[in-house]
Amino acid sequence: MIREPLLFVATCDVSGRVRGKAFPLELLEKRAGRGVGWTPTNVQITCFDAIAESPYGSLGDLLLVPDRDSRVTVDFQDGSPAEDFMLGDILTLDGAPWECCTRSILKSALKRLEDIAGARLVGAFEHEFHLKAGEGGGAYSMEGYRNRAAFAATLMAAIKTAGLKPDTVMKEYGVGQYEVTISPERGVRAADAGLVLREMVRATARRFDDEASFTPIRHPDGVGNGVHIHLSFEDSSGRPATYDENGPHGMSAITQGFVAGVLKYLDSIVAFTAPSSVSYLRLTPHRWSAAFNNLGVRDREASVRICPTTARDPEGVARQYNIEFRAADAAASPHLALAAIVHAGVQGIVEKLEAPKATQEDLSLLDPAALAARGFTRLPQSLGEAIERMMANETVRGWFPAGFCEVYRDHKLGELKFLGDRSVLDQCKAYEAVY
Repeated sequence: MIREPLLFVATCDVSGRVRGKAFPLELLEKRAGRGVGWTPTNVQITCFDAIAESPYGSLGDLLLVPDRDSRVTVDFQDGSPAEDFMLGDILTLDGAPWECCTRSILKSALKRLEDIAGARLVGAFEHEFHLKAGEGGGAYSMEGYRNRAAFAATLMAAIKTAGLKPDTVMKEYGVGQYEVTISPERGVRAADAGLVLREMVRATARRFDDEASFTPIRHPDGVGNGVHIHLSFEDSSGRPATYDENGPHGMSAITQGFVAGVLKYLDSIVAFTAPSSVSYLRLTPHRWSAAFNNLGVRDREASVRICPTTARDPEGVARQYNIEFRAADAAASPHLALAAIVHAGVQGIVEKLEAPKATQEDLSLLDPAALAARGFTRLPQSLGEAIERMMANETVRGWFPAGFCEVYRDHKLGELKFLGDRSVLDQCKAYEAVY
């Protein structure tokens, strides 16, 4: 069977899904400069492929321009077409970043971090997912791993071939659930790598006649799939800037303000980091997820966690030291989620917020008055509530291009409208099918 080699240029839009166009590989030189045509109202295609209310209607033209440095080419050597794609930026016809391009929004947030704090971001996305034909039992076990050892080995090879640095893969707690981690990357590439990782998992599952889903939660009473975003900083010369042995819990001045900002604005940015209706089944106490805007040390129910280090010397600790954002899932665009986190952190630096104290207790036992007295906030308990808090926060809306938050709100309201009055179980099934 004849085949024309094609290359796909992709964007991960506000629905968290990867969309784009393919073109003949021989046209790469042309398309690298001119891109491919894109339509503004595409931003309102929800994860369910229904179009939410759009301010753009049928008007307008944009360009999806590939980034040569982002190319991924993986031949699984099984006779199927190679995975060959680039990530791109959505630009206006005059070459300016479009206001709803998630990758451009992240680039702007990273620039703000560097301009205000003199810091550069290093990050890694840790993903949980499940294989739909997955076996039950075997949590964290060798037998659970062995059941999918061929899949795991092929996945790690695909990740490495894609230009990422594979770290670990394991059988997680849930039925058919696995976790995969990669090494950190700098700047926008951290989010790019999160997207590439998801696509390598999906592509590998297909080669094994299976499907992978990153849905936030598969069943109301089941185990959720989280995305844990690890963050650290470097100064302008590339030296670690996250750790200070004299700071509270080892946090440098930059880290203290950043974490304080993330926690202050968490209830308003969770609309971007956990953006499905079923995300809020995960963000509840005692699910090893996140339910309050608290900092923890080695606490997997804290929204932001200071991760342990294994080094003994100060330089080694400084290289390993990182914080983990836990109130996220893969319904979110990695670029938009990271942009919201970075903006919140930079805002904390701007406001000179003090380092929060780490909690060592079950906050779900405190009533709202006691929580408020200690500066804690219960995170939104529904997507609708999360959107309302985001829209009510002028500071948060001010981080994004004019009109973006309104477009995002309407997108998510369109998503909720599509779900209508479906049961919670049916909503879980709907998200499982698309993520």
